Amino acid sequence: MKMATVYVDGRAYEMDPKQNLLHACLQLRMDLPYFCWHPAMGSVGACRQCAVKQFKDESDQHGRIVMACMTPVAEGARISIRDPEAVEFRQAIIEGLMLNHPHDCPVCDEGGECHLQDMTVMTGHDYRRYTFEKRTFRNQYLGPLVNHEMNRCIQCYRCVRFYREYAGGNDLNSFSLRNQVFFGRDRDGVLENEFAGNLVEVCPTGVFTDATLKRHYTRKWDLQMAPSVCVHCGLGCNITAAERYGMLRRLVNRYNGEVNGYFLCDRGRFGYEFVNSERRVRQPVLRGKPASAEPALEHLRELAGGSVIGIGSPRASLESNFALRSLVGAERFYAGVPGAQSRLLKQMVDVLRNGPARTPSLREIEHCDAVLILGEDVTNTAPRMALSLRQSVRQQPAEIAERMRVPLWMDHPVREIAQDQKGPLFIATPSPTRLDDAAARSHRAAPDDVARLGFAVSHLLDQGAPADLPDALRGPAEEIAQALKSAKRPLIVSGPSLGSAAIIQAAANVAWALPGAALAFTAPESNSIGLSLMEAPALDAALAAEADTAIILENDLYRRLPAAVVDEFLARFRHVAVLDCVESATTAKAELVLPAAAFAEADGSLVNSEGRAQRFFQALLPTAPIQESWRWLGEWETLDEILGAMASALPHLATAASAAPGASFRMDGAKVPRSPHRYSGRTAMLAQIDVHEPKPPEDRDSPLSFSMEGTPDQPPSALQPFFWTPGWNSIQAVNKFQEEIAGPLRQGDAGVRILEPGSQRPPFFDQIPPPFQARDGEWLLTPLYHIFGSEELSRLAPGIAQLSPQPYVALNPEEAGQFGGEVDLLGQRISLVRIADLPRGLAGVPVGIPPFAGLDLPMWSRISRPS
Repeated sequence: MKMATVYVDGRAYEMDPKQNLLHACLQLRMDLPYFCWHPAMGSVGACRQCAVKQFKDESDQHGRIVMACMTPVAEGARISIRDPEAVEFRQAIIEGLMLNHPHDCPVCDEGGECHLQDMTVMTGHDYRRYTFEKRTFRNQYLGPLVNHEMNRCIQCYRCVRFYREYAGGNDLNSFSLRNQVFFGRDRDGVLENEFAGNLVEVCPTGVFTDATLKRHYTRKWDLQMAPSVCVHCGLGCNITAAERYGMLRRLVNRYNGEVNGYFLCDRGRFGYEFVNSERRVRQPVLRGKPASAEPALEHLRELAGGSVIGIGSPRASLESNFALRSLVGAERFYAGVPGAQSRLLKQMVDVLRNGPARTPSLREIEHCDAVLILGEDVTNTAPRMALSLRQSVRQQPAEIAERMRVPLWMDHPVREIAQDQKGPLFIATPSPTRLDDAAARSHRAAPDDVARLGFAVSHLLDQGAPADLPDALRGPAEEIAQALKSAKRPLIVSGPSLGSAAIIQAAANVAWALPGAALAFTAPESNSIGLSLMEAPALDAALAAEADTAIILENDLYRRLPAAVVDEFLARFRHVAVLDCVESATTAKAELVLPAAAFAEADGSLVNSEGRAQRFFQALLPTAPIQESWRWLGEWETLDEILGAMASALPHLATAASAAPGASFRMDGAKVPRSPHRYSGRTAMLAQIDVHEPKPPEDRDSPLSFSMEGTPDQPPSALQPFFWTPGWNSIQAVNKFQEEIAGPLRQGDAGVRILEPGSQRPPFFDQIPPPFQARDGEWLLTPLYHIFGSEELSRLAPGIAQLSPQPYVALNPEEAGQFGGEVDLLGQRISLVRIADLPRGLAGVPVGIPPFAGLDLPMWSRISRPS
């Protein structure tokens, strides 16, 4: 691409002609203030803060004020950031914004990382001349996750643009009356969108702040931080975990251009409080009594020396699973997931390894221009992927703007041109999803019928693919096939959520029938793919294993299997040992319980649904005797040692060792600091123990230091704990760390892919299920997932628990008419809800919520009136 030469304050620079001047100047590391512009949302010119002086040519001495975010880069353009008139204009804008802004920086939750503070200092505004009354508003209650302080608003419109236009929410809006604008809901109430927590980072001031942090607030510069990975689904979003006084205080988004970009889902952002839960296992328990570490570890070694099996976990790290496998022997190690789910995960891995379809990153998903979703309620099973899919439907309408030569960064004109047009997104699920409003067509069907639709589409794309194509499916199948065939970057999304191998096979057939198509599978837990790559037998096989002892790793078996089955299974062993970070029904049955470190207290690796291995690091040292499970289970002294052992024993996982630099990595002889240079109170924090400042703890497992001392330079992305640069204290500082704005980080995005497609297309799957048949007096219990409540660990966070649903059963309204407000199901009285589009013969039940945890769904069951 030919670059344009632009003169900024008399100096020539090469700039991308497809971008605006603000974007281009920031990419060149220039300091130019802004508020309304956001790299993921484009330009609207609302705040007028990025004003520069533009000149016609080198002889023009007067020029004119233009907004950099609304002015395209052009060959030979001449602008000035330092021109006195432009400087005065920007100062006046800030002064106007500050007329009504409260002087509450010392008590504002945003203080110290506030973009408004940074831009005010950057413009030179430091004195308020306005002496009259300020405009004030009443704040709203927006739920347990986001706090509202409307008096701090500067009317940049970022919040409603993100919430409504980018994330698809509709309950937050701007309300205008004469010369006042209010940003909030039409009434108090919980924000309904699953990505509302991003308002905390999108807002450049303190209007929207983290309500969970507010409960245990700490100034941002006093936080000790570490690069980490979200553990609440299989996408592996990058996060920064931050602690103070030994407590995990908050999580924020850590930019990874290929994975989560600038945004997180609310479960990932606020589910962290399980680390501080009262249900944490904090010391060993031996035969029902607290014990010290030494006798507990000795007892574990005695048990491991006998007849023993090990049960792994999809929420434990690669290292911990490998440590248990090494302790008990590969032939005695079981995967810790039920047989049905294990087979589905292995089939997904086989499809991705052996088939020609590549699994895309979330960034690549955003650029796909036709999508078919088979069986997945993506917003609830892989939330951040749903946000990417919302952007994908803009790809084809955006082509209209390109043909009209309207640059894509000019957000509102592009949306005005597109109007209500959407790109082809097709969703086939049993029940309505939160993405339906963005879909061109939503198809409701039982799991087997969802698979049949997929097989029909694959047959229309390639006559060699098998199909049973009845007239009822022909219309939707032809529409979908035509859209996928016409697309430049087609995508098929599926996963194991409905427990259907046929759906996964149908998705593979569609992707294989369409050369160049991408295939994205969701994964239920943070290391489901990594555990599957260890190729261990499923939990069902462990039920038949003969042994005296079972060692269970970070796994509540009562969430995997029916309670009666688990009771019988555990009763067979003379000894049961459990390692976990939280108490569960399984730890309650154990003879020995060992306290495992939670993700923020541990170092380890996870493999996401893309097949990307990523490393997470300790933000805080756990209180002894808590430690990583792999330390309890093995003799390895450091993380590098166990990674080396894993690479030797499992060569196909060797690449995971390069997910981050090893512990010996240094930059000019220095480690990477976990704390910002403004970190304070190192002596006072521990004054009740010793008035002398102790030596910072030594980290043998990573190149990170537990202090503010270390390299001032940008480290490799996997080691980047936070984004800060002089003059940029807010999250907007990430601009300074990117190779290009909204592109990869300068050191490359974190993680390494360990799953790549094959070169040849395998034979098409040909086991097409028969059409679904409803039964008299029975219903097929079908899993319904909830972003809040279905995942095990986040349910222990108070804010998430408050938003989690109570047990219910959902029926089609016609079938629900024979019952009242409650039904008898599985021997319990349960609330009945009505879902209009749910197919007859299906009964939806919430996954992971008692009494439905542990059921092998879908399954047939009778439903009756309460007696």
